Amino acid sequence: MKTVQMTIDDALLAAVDEAVAAGQETRSAFIRAALQAELKRRRNSALEEEHRQSHLEQPDDDVWRPARRAWGD
Repeated sequence: MKTVQMTIDDALLAAVDEAVAAGQETRSAFIRAALQAELKRRRNSALEEEHRQSHLEQPDDDVWRPARRAWGD
């Protein structure tokens, strides 16, 4: 693991310290988990946008139309 130095707002640091005070997690572990969660959220958001764009380019509606015709709709 690498050690990094960062600047953080006093109020945010106080909130982090309060969050970790009740548990057995360190400040560093809490911040690592928060960073991992944000990176995962961004990856998921990018994948969702990619999926949404693919549906705009080629909607799934055509897949179901033959079945509707077969039922007489």
